[in-house]
Amino acid sequence: MPRRFPRFVSSLFAIGSAALAQAPADEMKAPPGLDGVQLIVPADNPLTAEKVQLGKQLFFDPRLSGSGTMSCSTCHLPEQAFTDGKAVAKKDDGKDNTRNSPTMHNVGYLDRLYWDGRAKSLEGNVLAAWKAQIGGKPEEVAKKLAAVDDYSKAFAKAFGGPPSEDTISKALASFLRNLRSGGSAYDRWQAGEKDAMSEAAISGFELFAGKAGCLVCHTPPLFTDRKFHNAGIGMAAEKPDVGAAAKNAFDDAKLTGAFKTPTLRDVAKTAPYFHDGSAKTLAEAVKIMAAGGITNPHHDPLLMARMAGEKLTDAEQAQLVAFLESLTGKVAFEMPVLPK
Repeated sequence: MPRRFPRFVSSLFAIGSAALAQAPADEMKAPPGLDGVQLIVPADNPLTAEKVQLGKQLFFDPRLSGSGTMSCSTCHLPEQAFTDGKAVAKKDDGKDNTRNSPTMHNVGYLDRLYWDGRAKSLEGNVLAAWKAQIGGKPEEVAKKLAAVDDYSKAFAKAFGGPPSEDTISKALASFLRNLRSGGSAYDRWQAGEKDAMSEAAISGFELFAGKAGCLVCHTPPLFTDRKFHNAGIGMAAEKPDVGAAAKNAFDDAKLTGAFKTPTLRDVAKTAPYFHDGSAKTLAEAVKIMAAGGITNPHHDPLLMARMAGEKLTDAEQAQLVAFLESLTGKVAFEMPVLPK
């Protein structure tokens, strides 16, 4: 088996559409490993450095929340690939969320957001999370930000007008769209740096692309097929989460219990795993998926095939973990200074 993916595999997710704006300027170019993939940028919100910087400040500013004490970053921490290390996060009102906080790295390449895919744009995802998760009241927040001189100037520069529900959402989406992770040990190895990955990681890669069959759903370079699969996670609950089958998502009973294939980039930083945070460690998550998931009436055929295939030994599972750890990217990040 060849040890590197052929070039046609790495270009599977290049997205082209007349409805999408061009890729961002050179100063916001894609990191190594993702330079062949085009961001999804809506025509009414072209990506600019001014919007990215403004969105970065807003993401960390608790003034956006209902209580004034919570920010988007409360559930999405930079050091944890913009996750929070919890099974489910707390909302601004103190109640538990129903699902795990996913990584924000590389979300700009996804056409459907949330675990169930109900958001069809990053801007829509941002607005919904702003209201539901941190209790934001857009009109009140817009007035509050407009009264801050530095914010007023920043919105005028980025959007040519004052803060509003629309421009705040677009600024936040622009920041997230530019949060890209690449340059991992795997990417360097793919580029010809022979010693970038350990022997265990290389063996894990060969299992990933071959015997284990992970490549089917976790397709490079994003390491997700951007589709929805039922792996049986949480389906034994008295009232299981129907996932993508919900009316506000795909409204399709065939997708009962199906959730978005998560990216595996930076996966070593994003424990706990799955939509319900039920797997505490990467080794535990690999063990479940290496066995084809958990049997249930809506089990995805691809995973059922894995279940019926050759079993992976403990040593092979450990090699898969080593490979997944090699997908941790090099992401330089500096915390913003918030306007007073």
